[in-house]
Amino acid sequence: MKSGRRLYHEVCTSISRQTSKSFRIPQQRCLSSRNRQSKGYPSKQAVWGCLLALGVGSVFLSGVVGFYELHADSASAPIEFEIEKTKKRAGLSKEENRDSISSQHLQIKRSVENPGLYVWGSNCGRVASPSEENVIRLPRRVPFFDGMLLRDLKLDRNFGAAIIENGDLLQWGTQYSPDVRMPVPTLTGKGLVSIEISKDRIIALSSSGKVYSIPVSRSDQASGSKPSESSWIPFFSSTASISYRTLQPSNVSYSEKVSSISSGLHHVLLLTSTGRVFSAASSSDEFPTRGQLGVSGLAWTSRPPGPYDQPHEITTLRGFDVTVVATGDFHSLALDREGRVFAFGDNSSGQLGFEPSAESPFIDAPSLLPLQRLYAGTGLSPRITSIAAGGSNSFFTVDATRVAKPGDDSAVGARSGLITGDTWSCGQGILGTLGTGRWTHVQGTPTKIKALSGLFEYDETVNRVVPIRLKRLSVGSTHASATMDNVTHVAAGTTTTLDGENETNWGADVLWWGGNEFCQLGMGKRNNVALPGYIAPLDHAADALARGKKKGAKDHRFQITPRHTVTVNGKTVKMEQRVECGRGVSAVYSAI
Repeated sequence: MKSGRRLYHEVCTSISRQTSKSFRIPQQRCLSSRNRQSKGYPSKQAVWGCLLALGVGSVFLSGVVGFYELHADSASAPIEFEIEKTKKRAGLSKEENRDSISSQHLQIKRSVENPGLYVWGSNCGRVASPSEENVIRLPRRVPFFDGMLLRDLKLDRNFGAAIIENGDLLQWGTQYSPDVRMPVPTLTGKGLVSIEISKDRIIALSSSGKVYSIPVSRSDQASGSKPSESSWIPFFSSTASISYRTLQPSNVSYSEKVSSISSGLHHVLLLTSTGRVFSAASSSDEFPTRGQLGVSGLAWTSRPPGPYDQPHEITTLRGFDVTVVATGDFHSLALDREGRVFAFGDNSSGQLGFEPSAESPFIDAPSLLPLQRLYAGTGLSPRITSIAAGGSNSFFTVDATRVAKPGDDSAVGARSGLITGDTWSCGQGILGTLGTGRWTHVQGTPTKIKALSGLFEYDETVNRVVPIRLKRLSVGSTHASATMDNVTHVAAGTTTTLDGENETNWGADVLWWGGNEFCQLGMGKRNNVALPGYIAPLDHAADALARGKKKGAKDHRFQITPRHTVTVNGKTVKMEQRVECGRGVSAVYSAI
């Protein structure tokens, strides 16, 4: 997400390129709202003229960083440009100069040169740090993971689990073992690609589609039943080193396999490559009883013969070609290829998108979310593009397309086909997790998160204004984080045309909100936050030192590195940074 002056600067820069090839206004990404008429940025008259030249009647940017709203009906003055003077400091190379003028460039550079893991929030289970501190207030690097790329990461207050680059599972935290302070490998040699965590088990998916259920506790892994494992040597088998179970859906064809998993506290959803959905118990502590399995009438006493955690197909969803599944603590969501969302499970806080009922707090069969009613009378046709869930909350991102109607004037008709990206939330909001700015106990009908909706920016690669969507939503038990899909740039210095002394890289913006009891929002304070906001760069102290900032100087915001090809540890890989919101704890890690 860009600051207002950044957007205007880019719009005018693009036009200047079309009208004059003799100069180029350097690009810069900055959060500061000071010096709005500083050198290198167009005057107010230039902004108005640029917007008219683009044919943009009005640009709306609503958010948490003080964006502006402009309306231009006629040009009040000719377009003016003021060429920005060089910012290069004497004695610095081009790359050193880029580091000195752009915090965002420096963040991208560090993430590539020093991949790793940052964790903060609750440390009661020694997950964020092996120290005796109970709370880690600001992002802290975990030395064990320095230089490591991860496939996946999940965090609870009392245990952590990660899949390293070779597909092995690492575990740590007091729930794993009170005596172990460093991550140790547990399930190895399975080619794991993703993991989910329940209350007391880890659900892991391999590249072959096999699903493993591993107890969190080291003592349970040692004392439990250990299955036999086949070997590459014919007619030879061995016993597994730890106890685990496998979750194998029935009636699966040879070409069909599990492609995605999502787990709540006591249940897990398994999505297959053909769009079928299965559900199973994922915890040894309690059998799911709130309808989150999606099978009407299924309970501990009525379950079919066989293992208690055997997968059950959700037949109500058969034929809908589901593409994404998501789970909260006690509820489930499924999104199909047509953009329809089905919800089931606990609805006591309205997390299914329906008004809760004291007589029927649970819905045990998939129910279609009536999204169209949210856009009634707006002239927009909505389509849900992604879903996310956690705790007692659900989130939906929507592409709303402007549809021309008979009788519309030419101005309205010209906007036909314009897409707006919106984000909606429902469920529990007393801690600010809805992200709407309201402290609502129960929210049944989905409500729009205005700070993450209706955002646009100018994309120089296509020379037009484009919507800013969400790239990824990570939802913890009480807090959440949104990674924006804004325009990014990671090619500074890679070619002669991108090797200017003021050419810098920038990444994707990340916003945080919700419960903050354990400082899991990374802002250094415990107060809950009901509106999405930014945090400081991960290496905050190092960044201030490198840039020579004085005490009290304004800091830039944290930006995340987008996926791109880099060389790490002598290998060429596609790498990115990802956010993980867990149960009272947060993390940013380098992922492949």
